[in-house]
Amino acid sequence: MATLETDTDRRQDTDGGAASAAGEPADDSGKVWRIIGIVALGLLTLLYVAPLLWMLSTSVKSLSGSTRWPLQWIPSDIVTRAYDTLFASGTNTPVLRWFFNSMVAATANALLVIGTATPAGYALARLDFRGKRAVFALILATLFIPPMVFLMPNYVIVDAFGWIDNLTAVIVPGAASAFGVFFMRQFFTSVPTEMEESARVDGANPFQVFWRVVLPLAKPAIATLLLLAFLTNWNDFLWPVYVLFSPDSLTLPPGLSQLQGAYQTDYPIVMAGGVIASVPVLILFMLAQRFIIEGVSRSGLKG
Repeated sequence: MATLETDTDRRQDTDGGAASAAGEPADDSGKVWRIIGIVALGLLTLLYVAPLLWMLSTSVKSLSGSTRWPLQWIPSDIVTRAYDTLFASGTNTPVLRWFFNSMVAATANALLVIGTATPAGYALARLDFRGKRAVFALILATLFIPPMVFLMPNYVIVDAFGWIDNLTAVIVPGAASAFGVFFMRQFFTSVPTEMEESARVDGANPFQVFWRVVLPLAKPAIATLLLLAFLTNWNDFLWPVYVLFSPDSLTLPPGLSQLQGAYQTDYPIVMAGGVIASVPVLILFMLAQRFIIEGVSRSGLKG
């Protein structure tokens, strides 16, 4: 009996040792894959950050240093000539004015997008009315139409209202956002209906349910759409070129394009303009990162 127990114990010890031995490569394999993942993420981060670093580096170089070969990531002499030129008063490149125009236009347009897309998305997600599916399908269909198709009709409408060479021309036409309606509709379909039903039982009308119950829950989606709409208007180049002409009315994208000469390009000034245009975007992303992740993740739960 003792011999059998001894043999059994030996077999168990042998099996346990074999399992431990078999488990060690698995643990090592997991560590290897984690290291590979970290290295891959580091390379991707470097790939995306490198242009920003190069833009910042070039903006503080001299004109000769910006075209020197081999390229220098860290300039030997840091100069602020490009920024001094852009911010100098009485020049033909009022960058601060363009910056202010872009801030006003992008902020106003983003608020209008929220004001139209949020109630429209809620109506398509929660309310029952005749033709709701057809309306939603029509809105989605506009997403597949190239934006160039709308240039001439929008120009005719803006010209009829007398908004040419005015910031209103780059604020109002993009207020009805098909993507915004789709995005908010997808978010509202993922919100549980129990709280809305409880509010209706307590006597709340549809507007009160939307304003007091649904909107507080939609803060992540609203913040995400607000940022996306802001960036869309902030980076828009083609439409402002069509409707804005005077130097004091330009926004940053068409304004910065004037920094590039016909025969020679002053790279430090162009890069300094790019740095100025990038600052608000980076700040917004850092402030709204948590809301963006939550809003995008919840908007894709249900179709």
